[in-house]
Amino acid sequence: MQERGSITVHTENIFPIIKRWLYSDKDIFLRELISNAADAISKLKMLGYSGEFHNSGEEFEIHVTLDKEAKTLSVTDNGIGMTAEEVKKYINQVAFSSAEEFLQKYQGDDVKQQIIGHFGLGFYSAFMVAGKVEIDTLSYKSGAEAVLWSCDGTTAFELTSSGRTERGTTVRLLIDTENEEFLDEVKVRQLIRNYCDFLPVPIKFNGEAANRQKPLWTQSPSSLKDEDYKEFYSYLYPLDDEPLFWIHLNTDYPFNLQGILYFPRLRSDIDWTKGQIRLFCNQVFVSNNVEEIIPQFLTPLQGAVDSPDIPLNVSRSFLQNDRTVRRIADYITKKVGDRLKELHRDDYERYVQCWKDINMFIKYGVMNSDKFYEQVKDILIFPVALGESYTTLKDYLEHNKEKTGGKVYYASDTGAQAPYIELLKSQDIEVLLLDAYIDTHFVSFLERHNSEARFARVDSDLDENVLSKDKAAELVDPATNKTRSEQLVELFQRQLGQAKLKVRAEALKSEATPAVLLLPESLRRIKEMTALVQQKPMEFLDDHTLVLNTSNPLIQNVQRLADTGRDDALVTLVCQHVYDLALLSQKSFDAAAMGQFIQRSNDVLTRLSNRAVE
Repeated sequence: MQERGSITVHTENIFPIIKRWLYSDKDIFLRELISNAADAISKLKMLGYSGEFHNSGEEFEIHVTLDKEAKTLSVTDNGIGMTAEEVKKYINQVAFSSAEEFLQKYQGDDVKQQIIGHFGLGFYSAFMVAGKVEIDTLSYKSGAEAVLWSCDGTTAFELTSSGRTERGTTVRLLIDTENEEFLDEVKVRQLIRNYCDFLPVPIKFNGEAANRQKPLWTQSPSSLKDEDYKEFYSYLYPLDDEPLFWIHLNTDYPFNLQGILYFPRLRSDIDWTKGQIRLFCNQVFVSNNVEEIIPQFLTPLQGAVDSPDIPLNVSRSFLQNDRTVRRIADYITKKVGDRLKELHRDDYERYVQCWKDINMFIKYGVMNSDKFYEQVKDILIFPVALGESYTTLKDYLEHNKEKTGGKVYYASDTGAQAPYIELLKSQDIEVLLLDAYIDTHFVSFLERHNSEARFARVDSDLDENVLSKDKAAELVDPATNKTRSEQLVELFQRQLGQAKLKVRAEALKSEATPAVLLLPESLRRIKEMTALVQQKPMEFLDDHTLVLNTSNPLIQNVQRLADTGRDDALVTLVCQHVYDLALLSQKSFDAAAMGQFIQRSNDVLTRLSNRAVE
């Protein structure tokens, strides 16, 4: 037989296919051809289950063959095959889909899950890399005649008889000169592994096994051990450290979805804007683009999600947002919450150990999903600054309510803020550690959802409990009609010479610290959020307060020295030095400021040493 004609194109369905550049990546042509081969095998198996085909024990396989000299790449299956009429219908009239027609005849969820693609649509991706494409096929039907279809990339085709004697289909591509990279064995093997590694059909490339065929997510969680999950993770991410824990997804209602999500150890190179999860459709890799089905706060997770119900566009490169996608996203979010609660309940020590790595996921998640917040709000834990313990917000409020009311003290830098933390700890007031870059937003979020809590960084104000009330009452100097504290404030304001600087004098219960700086909480938060959005360091607040500790010997001595009037230069140096030390806990000096600080320090030490040897 020999027949020539034109391919019938139904524009409304095939136009995006003919426009080859709508495919996001040329590599996917091999995925589509192998998927079609797997479909052909799945269809034949279904016919065997229904009694319309008898298999004599033959193994089903897909063979990918590369011939560099002939510049051909072939994909062969021993599946259902096609008759001449089926080739005309499914290939020449591209708008039809054999997979859809097959599903209509053989209804059932099991069938749907095994039919990967739409033969005819994905097939035409072959012309992205080939100057000519041939289909050599023989149907499983008794008495069927083998046929050879060929096309050079135009709408013209040729259909002739073939000498093929084995059931199945071979798609042979003559690779054009612009795409000879696909004649490289390493390249082709990598494409097979990337897209079809978990396809439930053996794939052989030039006679050697080329796919894994063991998708862990299809197995029952009860049959798997921890080592199985770890081994699978190591296979997916061979350069990464062992994961913290994982979640096995498996549901068939109201949609089909399977998968395994891993919580990785925190790495500095994680890009929160890019997905780490691999999306599969019936075990065929589709994309790393999972933004629609994986909430953004979970995209740094790793693993695989597989669902035949995820709606894809023609090239399978992008998801089409619809109700099912949103329901899948909600399901995954809930399963993550359930797993976190299970870990918190059953293995609290492990949960605490993982907190450093997972708290960013959780904080970001609760701020972006009210449902997720309600699910996990009771397992949000906070490290206690300068300690080893953790607490919840509820427990913190209960433990500290009598002393702080509803105020929640927290630190963002235990080193720089150590004096403030020690002041509060000395009065048995807990300080939480909130040092992540999103914690400014997180604190505001917690205040909105917990009306009884008011967060204050330790350097925003001095709690009444750290003030010495018995030292607060002071006698007024009859000569000036001012208290010693008022005189001290005036001394520092005069010596520092900064009109905008606020100065207070307080008697602290601890004598260790001569002075501290206080930054207004609300203004500092605004500045921090602005700096975060602009991705630049926060500028130091001009609006700050220097609090002098009247219980500290240095402050007492400088006041006495000023009273004598014997060394005004030393008084000036000490006042500036006290202010510098307070500033150092809040900001880094630039080169000029650091030089001045060092020079003043030397001057102070020189003058004091001179006094000691006089």
